[in-house]
Amino acid sequence: MSRPVSSGRRALEGAAYSLAFPLALLGLWAASTLLAPNRFFPGPARIVEAFINTWLGESFVIDVLPSLIRLGIGIVASILLGIALGALIGSFRHVRSLLEPLLEFFRAVPPPVLVPVFLLVLGITNEMKIAVIVSGAVWPVLLNTIEGVRAIDPVMRETAQSYKFGRATRVFAVVLPGAAPQIMTGVRQCLSVALILMVISEMFASSAGLGYRISYFQRNFLIAEMWGGILLLGLIGVALSVIYRVVERAVLHWYHGLKEIERA
Repeated sequence: MSRPVSSGRRALEGAAYSLAFPLALLGLWAASTLLAPNRFFPGPARIVEAFINTWLGESFVIDVLPSLIRLGIGIVASILLGIALGALIGSFRHVRSLLEPLLEFFRAVPPPVLVPVFLLVLGITNEMKIAVIVSGAVWPVLLNTIEGVRAIDPVMRETAQSYKFGRATRVFAVVLPGAAPQIMTGVRQCLSVALILMVISEMFASSAGLGYRISYFQRNFLIAEMWGGILLLGLIGVALSVIYRVVERAVLHWYHGLKEIERA
């Protein structure tokens, strides 16, 4: 009976330790705003009040929900496209050598500078905003997939060939599982890039969305409301991180099992 109690106690201690520093920062922030008020840095209580009044009402349906839908579509499209192209390019040395200069060129182009191009081609549409997200978020998944496929043990490939596995079987039974740890690293980077580009895509020629609304508050000096939008972006980022950890544990359960055995 003592083991569950001790493990639960360790979990509570770990949670308290993780929250101690953020709570201390909030306390310092609140104290500083009381001692030296600043219009551009309102206190936490004022920001929370503005957050509740702004985002937990009609704006959630008009601005936040469409932004989250576009973000989700962009992330899924980036992951699928990155894994598919990465597995293809990484599996063939000649294809990789042929496309490597092109990939390095497009990877070096900052996605925000492509917004005017997407505006000209796609117009002010949801497709344009999703395209902006995919144009930047696909690269971490693509490049990590290529490196993960390249790093697969040649013995595993030769064993699959000796057992006369078909190409599809080799991809799903050998290539993707072997590259999965590297792919998930790319997915984690993809999430943060996608969130940034979601905001940027909505700041240009848009009349709705989370990025547009934050920019609107900034232009009209609604400072507390602007900070409330930034708080919402942080909460979305935390939610994405939690979802990623759950999915990563499910996808790489065998990998974490091996790491625990090695540590033991």
